[in-house]
Amino acid sequence: MPNSPATIGQDTHHPRIPDRSEIEERHKWDLSALYTEWSTWEADLNDLTRQIDRYGSLQGTLAGGPEHLLAAMKLADDVGVRSYKVWYYASLSYDEDQRDNAINARRQQVQILMARWHQASSWFNPELLAIPLDTVREWMAANTDLALYRFAIEDLYRQQEHVLDQRGERLLAFAERFNSAPTDAFAAISTADIRFPSITLSTGEQIPLSYGHYRAVLASNRYQADRAEAFRAFHEVYQANINTYAALYNGILQRDWFHAQAREYKSTLDAALHGNNIPPSVVENLIETTKAGTEPLRRYHRLRKRVLGLDTYHSYDGLVPLVEFDRTYAYADILEWIVGSVSALGPEYQAKMSEAFERRWIDVYENVGKRSGAYSAPVYGAHPYVLMNYNDTLDAVFTLAHELGHSMHTVLSHAHQPFIYAGYTIFVAEVPSTMNEALFLDYMLARTTDELERIVLLQHAIDDIVGTFYTQVLFADYELQAHRLVEEGKPVTADTLSDIYASLLRAYYGDVLDRDELAAMTWARIPHFFQTPYYVYQYATCYASTAQLMNDLRSESDAARQAAVERYLTLLKSGGSDYPMTLLQKAGVDLRQPEPVRAVVEELDQRVSQLEAEIARLSQTPNK
Repeated sequence: MPNSPATIGQDTHHPRIPDRSEIEERHKWDLSALYTEWSTWEADLNDLTRQIDRYGSLQGTLAGGPEHLLAAMKLADDVGVRSYKVWYYASLSYDEDQRDNAINARRQQVQILMARWHQASSWFNPELLAIPLDTVREWMAANTDLALYRFAIEDLYRQQEHVLDQRGERLLAFAERFNSAPTDAFAAISTADIRFPSITLSTGEQIPLSYGHYRAVLASNRYQADRAEAFRAFHEVYQANINTYAALYNGILQRDWFHAQAREYKSTLDAALHGNNIPPSVVENLIETTKAGTEPLRRYHRLRKRVLGLDTYHSYDGLVPLVEFDRTYAYADILEWIVGSVSALGPEYQAKMSEAFERRWIDVYENVGKRSGAYSAPVYGAHPYVLMNYNDTLDAVFTLAHELGHSMHTVLSHAHQPFIYAGYTIFVAEVPSTMNEALFLDYMLARTTDELERIVLLQHAIDDIVGTFYTQVLFADYELQAHRLVEEGKPVTADTLSDIYASLLRAYYGDVLDRDELAAMTWARIPHFFQTPYYVYQYATCYASTAQLMNDLRSESDAARQAAVERYLTLLKSGGSDYPMTLLQKAGVDLRQPEPVRAVVEELDQRVSQLEAEIARLSQTPNK
């Protein structure tokens, strides 16, 4: 029954976490592509130190001509290449078991050396920018080796548009020490000093309401009263400090507006987007088009309310699964599926992805002391390394597909770009990861014959769209409106911030969500608002880019599909060799236009329709 009492927490048995020595070698990453022993690493660390000292000695030479500039650029590349290996060998080794203080000390050695590199290279930009751009262009025209660095050099000059004179930059440098104060205070009050209560579930069990337990109740407890109690108790802690959170967020807003005005940007949004040369119309179009496409989002939640058998529907009802499904996915079983799912991208792409499994790029299972979560480390000069904590769940399968998307981006970028352009910005980084997930979803939907699995897959896809796209756009909308308060000289209080958030919940969800007083102040617990303003919109733009690219890959025309694959692979091979908007436009995506966002809206509409049909079919199936 949908509203039967929950059993969360009643089974206290958990599998024992193994020591690393108990895990088979084939399930551990092989770091020998970096170093085979610490003595070799130590020698490279010493060489890196000498390179950094030599780079510092080049100060004052750039005006001597193109050969001097080229020497500095090449040496910086050499430092960067060696830094990747030295850093990641220590960092990846540490993540295997973070209790190892000796390896942590080596890792900190690299961090200290990188701070030294930052200081030793700080002279380069001002010294180069003192040379007229026309002069540097003449040098690049005459020297083909130096011409390789054209984009990087010209972008540096472009960004100087908002650089102040020496006195102004000195004053802003003094202000830097205060920039992190509201962020640090938010972290302190939300992590170190926060105290959550315990709650009593409908079963009589008491649980301490940490963030992890709060999310677990919302995601697995099928009794609405328990979810409501967890939501109330969790957010009342923030409500008790709401004026403090408002004051801290006002500090973030005032800081951002101060720096924007000091550098003569028209708005905080302009200032935030300038580095990647993103036009503000991208964010404005993203918000406007998403708001016009919220009906599929509302349809989904109306469906959830009906299937869960709820009389009222709240934000804390949005995560619980629609059906019970306990299938597990053994790691050995899913490797062939993941490789098979990317067949549309060609056999070479599949072969490279297979290397990740065959050559031990992946650290698969949890062990005592191992870092939690998952990531793909873009190790230049070797290959990517993927950290997983695989636990046989469907989420873990999709996480693996996601991280391998990042890894393939790294493989292709590193294979086709010189070091200076081998990296890529967050604005494109999430495209290949979400593309891999989308291809894997299509593959799984095509192969499954289990009605329950099909429903679970569709809910996973829909929840991903809601969380990665709609929620992030709502957050971006909130940030933009909040920053405009200070830009327009309006007061920033807990009430004004909560009013903005409440109005956005109504704008995106309409009358689907029943009113909760505490929902209006959930802005206070979103770390991105306080840590990385104007960041989350990029998750949504990447998702929209993937949606449009997937439309092209699903074309009925063989020629159109092949052309789309070529454009997509060219995007991955391009690394950071141009501005991200330009790279995406070459791939067929123009985020200044509404089409990519509409592709997400259409995808959600289709997935909700599929889910409705599957649930209707399930209800007609005996014994289901």
